[in-house]
Amino acid sequence: MNLNQFLKKLKQTPDFSENVTTWKVIPATEGKFAHFPDNMSPLLQKMLINRGISMLYTHQADAFNASMRGENVCVVTPTASGKTHCYNLPVLQRIIDDPDSRALYLFPTKALAADQNAELNEVITLMGGDVKAYTYDGDTAASARKAVREAGHIVVTNPDMLHSGILPNHTKWVKLFENLKYIVIDEIHSYRGVFGSNLACVIMRLKRICNFYGSDPQFICCSATINNPRELAETLTGERFTLVDKSGAPTGEKHIIFYNPPVINEQLGIRRSSLSETRHIAEQLVRNGVQTIVFAKSRLNVEVLITYLKRLKTDILGSSPTVRGYRGGYLPTQRREIERGLRDGSIQAVVSTNALELGIDIGSLEACVICGYPGTIASTWQQAGRAGRRQGTSATFVVAGSTPLDQYIIKHPNYFFEQSPENALINPRNIYVAMNHMKCAAYELPFTQEEDFGDFATQDMLTYLEEENIVKQLGGKWHWMAEEFPASEISLRSADDENFLIVDITNPAHHLVIGEMDRFTVPMLLHEHAIYMHEGSQYQVEKLDFPNKKAFIRAVDVDYYTDANLNVSLRVLDTFEDYPLGNMNVIKGEVMVTSIVTMFKKMKLDTHENLGFGQVNLPELEMHTSAAMITIPETAFDGMSKEDAQSGMLGIATCIKGIAPLNLMCSAYDIACHYHVRDPFTGKPTIYLYDTVAGGIGLSDKAYEMANTLLEEALDVMTTCKCGTGCPSCVGPLGGKEHSVRILRRLLRDIQ
Repeated sequence: MNLNQFLKKLKQTPDFSENVTTWKVIPATEGKFAHFPDNMSPLLQKMLINRGISMLYTHQADAFNASMRGENVCVVTPTASGKTHCYNLPVLQRIIDDPDSRALYLFPTKALAADQNAELNEVITLMGGDVKAYTYDGDTAASARKAVREAGHIVVTNPDMLHSGILPNHTKWVKLFENLKYIVIDEIHSYRGVFGSNLACVIMRLKRICNFYGSDPQFICCSATINNPRELAETLTGERFTLVDKSGAPTGEKHIIFYNPPVINEQLGIRRSSLSETRHIAEQLVRNGVQTIVFAKSRLNVEVLITYLKRLKTDILGSSPTVRGYRGGYLPTQRREIERGLRDGSIQAVVSTNALELGIDIGSLEACVICGYPGTIASTWQQAGRAGRRQGTSATFVVAGSTPLDQYIIKHPNYFFEQSPENALINPRNIYVAMNHMKCAAYELPFTQEEDFGDFATQDMLTYLEEENIVKQLGGKWHWMAEEFPASEISLRSADDENFLIVDITNPAHHLVIGEMDRFTVPMLLHEHAIYMHEGSQYQVEKLDFPNKKAFIRAVDVDYYTDANLNVSLRVLDTFEDYPLGNMNVIKGEVMVTSIVTMFKKMKLDTHENLGFGQVNLPELEMHTSAAMITIPETAFDGMSKEDAQSGMLGIATCIKGIAPLNLMCSAYDIACHYHVRDPFTGKPTIYLYDTVAGGIGLSDKAYEMANTLLEEALDVMTTCKCGTGCPSCVGPLGGKEHSVRILRRLLRDIQ
């Protein structure tokens, strides 16, 4: 059964269609084309014709022409719109004109870098010119690295290798830096939060070294659809950009289907699990031979869904090679194998976290099932774009969870289809980020007394580093004097670079490393006695060696998985400013967030019922970040018992956490909410909204400015929800809806 037949049958199935809140069909569009530019080399034109391309898409021509005029270019078009030619063509043109020219390509992952390098070398072969493009990352053999440094016209790498392998060793890369004409940064929408803030500082270091060697490269940036692409590109690079955002690429017909799981308890507002509904939809697609990608928000959900789908496709040997998982923690060779299987069609279904959201070529998938709203409009469109990449009909099913954010989106489809995508926020002025890269920059080149590093108080920071015996001022310059290698201690992607190795000890004679996990996720998923799931196989964690960063696991066959409880506490470190809001007070400040896992639950695989508990004994993790605080007067609780006040505050905090990402235009993972009925710092009931990145990226500052809007929208969500006493779609299963509504009405009445 082809996809169109399957969709027609689905529309006529009452059990499915009655839960669909919107079924939007986006018609196919024709392409818009432009002739090859007059100044494009015949070699490039020959290559394009050999690939069956007789004209460029209009956005490709616009990007080429702007680059040839010497402008920095930011290209923002949908998935599968040919963005690769927007940077390959001008870069190759420059190398043809001047064979000494060099270019540096940055991709957010090694997988994407390898994928794009293969595409680039195919283009070079068809072109027939003497251009050499090499990947330079942690997998590059030591014997090949010298050849890359000396002969590579185009060096393809990732921010991590640029940060720790290339910039600190710039004296080995003289030919690259003296002749660097282009810096290409692809998938810039992925550089948000701490990763983007770090990259902005890495680019400052890169430009500083280029200046030292006398080069002034142009930038070409590419992005999926976000609300502020030019602003993001300019913040990342410190340069002005020309925006190319009118796509000329044709598109196939797309079906976007919003599905809300049915209510199974009307009084409590409890819906059927999004996980089980995703499983049901995905199983139907797989049974009907539709090549499908399923996105889930957590590693655990990925592994649970893989377990279900593999049962459909088990062969006589008990394996199911046509159903695979894909997520962080899998080894690189395993991920490359899965990518190849998707391209050649040997894999029929893949279940992934957002690891496959980026532009790796995974062939012509027909359907996408998204388990739970991904958290942002931009991310949802990016995941949907993984299906139908070759102009055929495609379908995307968005299966809502029970959170206020999911329920708002699923019940207000116009918000999703008409609202602009989110802003990608970074904060390169984050003092933690800036100070780390100041050390790296000092190691790479001495600072002069007049030199600025971005718009920081550079001389003050250098004075501090001198007091810490890290740099020393000699002859009007600040020189590095510490022994350690600073870049090796800094992770660009998180506040911590301590990954744990996962070691399979099932075979006593042959221990095997099967994956890795970051330090902040380990307490949730790799505590002792946890069931760790990998490609649908189950393992029990026998031992977690926290000091040596290793988890030892053994294969088991059980009918349950584990889910840990995370306890969070919060302490105010400092306050900066405040303002009155009715009888409330809104405060901006800094907080210390402490998290610890104390227990875990055993959950049955098929029914998800609770089978029991276990204890976890692991150290606390601490994070210093920024926060907005809303203090509430005691009069708001008049006539309520302590228990009523507690449930009312819990309901308000839960609801604000759910709707805040819509107003702050961010991912649900970037902002967190916490409350105290009697706060030890303010002495009053207090609600906190804080950034989940060490040092903050500015989201809590926006929350501070729009506290009134957040409270008003929380009240609107509660009063329009059809549940009785509260449900996961408004105040959560434990919140007291009646008490939450009463408190908010009193607070908002006092404002007016």
